Amino acid sequence: MSQVPIRRAGIAPYICVRGAAEAIDFYVAAFGAVESFRLTEPEGKVGHAELHVGDGVLMISDEYPDFGAKAPPSFGGSPVSLHLSVADCDAAVARAEAVGATVLRAPKDEFYGDRSAMVACPFGYRWHLTAAREDITPEQMQARWTAMLLGEPTP
Repeated sequence: MSQVPIRRAGIAPYICVRGAAEAIDFYVAAFGAVESFRLTEPEGKVGHAELHVGDGVLMISDEYPDFGAKAPPSFGGSPVSLHLSVADCDAAVARAEAVGATVLRAPKDEFYGDRSAMVACPFGYRWHLTAAREDITPEQMQARWTAMLLGEPTP
């Protein structure tokens, strides 16, 4: 856990929660996250932590309302959801549910070629869990989506 923070180009989600220490434990148990490091105040409040989740980094902190850092309950929920690619969607959902996630959409084979599901973590975020099943082109995806919306057989 005492790794040097990795500096990356690109984008990484930074979420704010109530109970960051508990959220970190949940993300480790539910999604196999690996904690890189954590900055804590003397009373235990997490000012910043970084988790490796799959191939990405998730940054997390406790609420700091005076700084504008508020958790989803402060807003009545979050419009942001997180997408996590997994090897086995069904197993990932079962693992998350076993440690307290709520299944919002059960695993299902989707028109875009993945087996996907959605769970809600106890900290106010929705997680899309997807496992690749087949590679399709954007044109094939559009044709399948259109057919699905029109109630026609999938091409």
